[in-house]
Amino acid sequence: MSVCETTLPNGLRIATDGMAGVETTSVGIWVDAGARNEALELNGISHMLEHMAFKGTGRRTARGIAEEIEAVGGHLNAYTSREQTAYLARVVADDLPLAVDILADILQHSTFEDQELERERAVIIQEIGQTQDTPDDLIFDRLQEVAFPDQPLGRSILGTAERVGGFGRRMLQGYMDVHYRAAGMVVAASGKVDHDAFVDLVERGFGGLSEGSGTSCEAGRFSGGDWHERRDLEQVHLTLGFQGLPFDDDDFHAAQILSTILGGGMSSRLFQEVREVRGLAYSVFSFSSGYLDCGLFGIYAGTGPDEVRELVPVVCDQLNEIIQGVNEEELSRARTQHKAGMKMALESSMSRCEQLGRQILIYGRPIPIPEIVEKIDAVDTAAVTRVANRIVSGAAPAVAAIGPIGHLESYPAIAGRFG
Repeated sequence: MSVCETTLPNGLRIATDGMAGVETTSVGIWVDAGARNEALELNGISHMLEHMAFKGTGRRTARGIAEEIEAVGGHLNAYTSREQTAYLARVVADDLPLAVDILADILQHSTFEDQELERERAVIIQEIGQTQDTPDDLIFDRLQEVAFPDQPLGRSILGTAERVGGFGRRMLQGYMDVHYRAAGMVVAASGKVDHDAFVDLVERGFGGLSEGSGTSCEAGRFSGGDWHERRDLEQVHLTLGFQGLPFDDDDFHAAQILSTILGGGMSSRLFQEVREVRGLAYSVFSFSSGYLDCGLFGIYAGTGPDEVRELVPVVCDQLNEIIQGVNEEELSRARTQHKAGMKMALESSMSRCEQLGRQILIYGRPIPIPEIVEKIDAVDTAAVTRVANRIVSGAAPAVAAIGPIGHLESYPAIAGRFG
């Protein structure tokens, strides 16, 4: 990792990670604002703003943006999460000035024309409808709502069709003016890139960006609870959630290892017991999602209407068993999986760019690979057992289920399995 950093006078942080032997460059802008920064009446506006950024500026039409980047064989992309919004480009290295110019243009000079706004509003409402029709996507939104009720962290990133229908140009511009500020943003590039030349490009493009950072967000408060919907489907889509750990928790890496041992691959406990031994589900896995001040640890399974009767006790038994401890063999396997995945990602300029931007936004600095490896290797069986007890022991879970749920245990029965 050959990372260089610079901070502009307005507070904008710039970082590069040069890679030998490549001819392309990945570049991205990370904004310290996402769905959890939104007031209730603005739920979904971060995502809509991400869409609208590509729909025209004072210098470029929406079509012009697409044609200009594709004329050099480049790609543009963006995404909105609960805590960040990112705008990304990948180009042949000689075309990096164009990529930076386009990103600077769309993030500072979008016009939000009425015609484009109405067209994209319709697209987003279709996206919301598609999620409603995709139960294995919808179920994670519902779990988030149950885990973090009545707070921004629990709301959908997409928002609702009703709220999206009310967003106008002035609201989008106002939200951007508040949150898209230099000290709350990071510009990162990886691949074939010269740091000093890149800093010059960014300073020309973003040097006039408003100083300061965006507003803070409401603290996340986990709450156990239940949501379920009977729907005529082939499968029951079931999730169980527990209070997870924030990024800066000393046990963060132990929680990631715990998730891998429990349900992170074909050799994991859940996969082996639920799918291989009992044949109760095609898809079953666990996850550990970190946020700035909290987290969500969870399990997903898709199972048949009859099989759900057996599946729930099996999953709960696996959770209760793992708090008793793990063995050295599965720990070693999980640690190796994490380190291998990290090293494989280093071969991709976009993965390295994303890692760099997100780390600086979350931790305030890039984290060297040896430091991450050291923390992973420091996770022992005692640490995994400790974090399993922190997360699962005596917890009131969040449960969300959709589908033919006639044989699903009641929430009190499920919660009672955790003491």
